[in-house]
This record gives sequence, structure tokens and C-alpha cells, in this order.
Amino acid sequence: MVNIIMTRPNWAIETLVSEEVYTDRQEFLDYLYQTALKAKTRRTGSTVLLGQRRMGKTELFKRVVNRLFFEQDHQAPQAVVPVYYSFPDTFENRWDFSIKYVENFIRWYVAFRLRQPEILQGILDYDELIAIAREKLSVTKGFQIALNFLVSLQKQKITIPEQEALYLPRRVSDYDDSTIVMFLDEFQNTRLPQHNFDVVGYMQEAVESPTCPHFVTGSSMSILAREILGRGSLFGRFESHPIEPLTGYWGTELVRKAASYYDTQIAEPMAPVIAERCGGNPFYITALIKQAVKLNKPISSEEILNQILAIDLSSGFIWSELSDQVTRWLERINEYGITKWILYLSAIQEGEKIDLTQIQQALLERDYQTVSLEQIREVLIKLSRGDLLDYLELGNWFRKVKDPILLEFLRIWGRIAVEGKNEAEVKDELQQQYQSLQKRVSDLKGYLAEVYMAQILFNAQEQTLPGAYFHVAEAVDIPGFNYIRLRERLGPGAQTEIDLHGAAGIEQWVAESKWRPQRKASPKEIQQLLDKAEVVKKDRKATIMRLWFFSYHGFAKAALELMSEQGILWSTQEDLDGLLDYVKLR
Repeated sequence: MVNIIMTRPNWAIETLVSEEVYTDRQEFLDYLYQTALKAKTRRTGSTVLLGQRRMGKTELFKRVVNRLFFEQDHQAPQAVVPVYYSFPDTFENRWDFSIKYVENFIRWYVAFRLRQPEILQGILDYDELIAIAREKLSVTKGFQIALNFLVSLQKQKITIPEQEALYLPRRVSDYDDSTIVMFLDEFQNTRLPQHNFDVVGYMQEAVESPTCPHFVTGSSMSILAREILGRGSLFGRFESHPIEPLTGYWGTELVRKAASYYDTQIAEPMAPVIAERCGGNPFYITALIKQAVKLNKPISSEEILNQILAIDLSSGFIWSELSDQVTRWLERINEYGITKWILYLSAIQEGEKIDLTQIQQALLERDYQTVSLEQIREVLIKLSRGDLLDYLELGNWFRKVKDPILLEFLRIWGRIAVEGKNEAEVKDELQQQYQSLQKRVSDLKGYLAEVYMAQILFNAQEQTLPGAYFHVAEAVDIPGFNYIRLRERLGPGAQTEIDLHGAAGIEQWVAESKWRPQRKASPKEIQQLLDKAEVVKKDRKATIMRLWFFSYHGFAKAALELMSEQGILWSTQEDLDGLLDYVKLR
């Protein structure tokens, strides 16, 4: 009899983000959880969760696995057995990989069936693990295959061990007609540039099983989407679900929660600005708040935000994370000795599209190297595999990654690591540059209202909202939007910036926000909204235009008359609060 004497955790796999800070992603949590449970009906296919680095994909997987582990009757034969595995970024050899993969599977199976998460801590060796399974479980014929297979692996009596290891969970679930769901993290590590050990081809049959669907994700979106799942043996075998940056609303919520958790002060109107400057990335947002705590600087203005950003980008939490990410990827692909230069030169180019000829000329002028365009192209492709830039394969062109913080980091990193500039001087120049930046948001509270308005429309898509909140008699139908953008500029001139633009094909929404406690909106401002809507109507060839004006302090009488004539929806602070309650955002 094997006795386990350990402290029992209240999780199967430990999460990193505290409950006080964790924000949004509920739709993904619910979707993955319900889809995993639906595997019992044999209607669940393998799924990939795609998104940029640090968007919370791993945290999502862990939370879903924990729910499956604790919220089911673990003794029920039809229960879904969750198994979590993170592919390492190095493989010693095929035997080490196969043994670890199979032992991990058995460990999760036994831990779930016994409801003993401490078994997952890896303290028991494989002999003890097998002994516990045989003594405490009613071992099925399928699971007996797994136990015997682990012994055979240890004796190295398998012809292609990695193939059989990857197929084992499906073999067990198929044989027993049970349900197992594999959660595989860092899936891109099954195919990396510095390794010849490639197991992707052996996974085709494993992931096709209705009894054992595989949920996969990873930190390299390009390798996952384009190389592993976009072609070859796994092409067409995964449903894809993209995970986007946090919306302005949920980014704002995260700023508030993080500020409360780490005990610092954030001025209410600054919360959505912080979220926007961080590109809706949860890691950047949290890192910025932690830097504010470290510096003991409450973020009360854009000027202070700029100061903190400059420090974090050059020497703080963001610098440490991105420096590690970039350095590790460069070590994997540095074949020509010019990789650093090409990455840096692509980041400092003007515009979104990367010009290979400009890089070639700059290499000659700055580093005295003559490099062919084909060499540059090959390096850019390898950089794109690490999500350091985007490769549009069908058009055969490259563009900068849509990550404002990463781009700014690359410009700073390049000056130090590539051009060899003095690190202290570069940091000082960066702080001077950021301290002299002009304010990007002149009306902070107006921008906060725009964020609320956008999320209201997003949550209410393809539903109706009570007309009373818009001061019209009939209910307002909200379309399904292709996009909702804030501060969009459709042309030159001050009057072409639109606070909120929602596009739904022939139906276009244009909204304006004014948060002024002491002044009502005027007829002139209503007319400006009408003029902007006309620009959108012509540009988008719209047949239906919906206009919405929010004014914190209400409207002048003449403004109300003009809106009534033109069929403009309007709301005050009380109405906006009611809408937030109605769509369950409070």
C-alpha cells in the first residue's frame, strides 16, 4: 500500500492571476468548458485558441481544466477526464519526451479519478504512480493499456515511441468508450527551428478522435496558424477561436482591479487611456500598474503615464519580458549574423508595410554589409514565426506587428543591442521624448464615455435596447457589427475624427461623446455630428445611418429640436448608466 502524505491544493494546476485581478474572458471560459463537456456526446472537435503573446491563453486553459477537475462527479464513468500538458521548448530525445508525455497523461487520469490533485505535483515516481492506480482504482481495460505501455517505454521496447505516446490518450478513450480532453499548451514547440525532432505528423489520428478531442494553444501564433495547423497533416482538423486584446471597456476594468490589488491610485478618466496605450494587452496593463507602484506615482494624468511608460519600456517589467522573448527567438534563427539588424531596421521604418529594399540599403550604410533581398526575405520569414512581425504569405509581403508596446520596445532595444548606443543615454533620451509628448486625449472623461458606449453596442449586438434610453418611442435594433472603432479619422481636418464608428455593412453608426458637467451640448455640435455622418455615409456607401449623441449635462433646447428633426438618438449620464445596467456591464 502506497501512502501519500502531502498538502492537498485546491487546484489541479496552479493559476498565476489572482481572482481579484482576473478580468473578462468569461465567454472563452464558458465556451471551452461547455465544449469539453459536450465531448461526452461525441460532438466536440479539436480546437485551437489563437492569439498574440500574453493575452491570457494559458491562464484560460488552466482555469477550464480546474473547473473540469473539480466540478464533475469524478467517479462517474461518463465524466470528462481533463489532461493538461505544456510542450517544453527543448527535447532531450524521443524516449525522454515519450515517457514524460505518457507519465503526465497517467498522472492526470489517476489524480482526476481519485480527486487527489496532489498526485499531479510530481513527487511520486512512476512505479509508485502505477501502484496507486492499481490499488485504488478500478482499472479499465483501456487504462491498463496505458499502464503497461509506460513500463514498455521505460524498457525502450517501442519502435516509434513518440507516435505511440501521442496516440495513447485516444487509444484509452476509444477502447473504454470514455471521454478524455487533452489541453496542450505551447503547441508550437512541436516544431521549432533549432530542433529536428518534429512530432506534428504523428498527431493526425490522435486529434481526430471524437472520444478524445485536443484543445491546443501556444505563444507563437504564426507557427501555430500558418505552419502546424494551416498545412500538412493537421490542416483542417482544428476549429479556430481567436482571442483578441481586451476591449477598451474590459481593459479599463483591468486597470481598476490591478490598481486596487496592487494598492495604487489611478484617476478614473485615465483608466481607458492606459488600456489603449497598452493595446488591450493584459500583461502590459498589469506591468504598467506594478511599475507605478514601484515608483510610488499615482497615475493622474497623461504626463505621468508617459513617464512610467518610458521607464517600463527601457528598464522595467515590460523591458524584461520583451527582451527575453526577442533574445530567445534570435538565438534560434541567427544564421546570417544580420538578424538583429533586420529586426531593428524593420521596426524603425515609416509606415506599416516593411520595405526590403530600404533594409538592404540601411544595412550597407550602417553595418557595411551587402545582403541580397532573398537573404533579407528569409530572415524576415523566420522573424515572423516568432510573432515579431507579420508575414502576409499570399501577397508575399511583410508588415509590422500590431502591438504598439512591442514596436516601441524594438526601437529602444535596437539602439542599445544593435547600434551599440550607451544604455543610460538611450533611456534618458527616451524619458525626455516621452515627457515632451503632446496629450493624445484632450477630453479624458469624454473618452471614458466612448469606451462605455462602444461596449454597450458590442454587448447588445443583434438585440434591441429600450428606446427610453435614447429618447425615442420605439425600441432600438442593434445590428451585428463588423467592427466598432474609437477615435477614427476618415480624412484630413479636425471635423473628420469620429468618436465612435460602428460598421455593419449597409448600416453605419456614428456617435459623439461630450462629458462636460457645466455645459449642455449645442446645435453647432449636433450639426458637426451630422457632417461627420455624411462623410461616413459617402465613404462606406451606407443606406442606413444611425447617429447617437451622449452629453453628460444634457442638451440645449435648440439642440434637442435639431436632433428630433434629424432622428438622432441621444442620451445623458442617467441614460448611459441605465444602458450599462441593462446590458449587464455594471
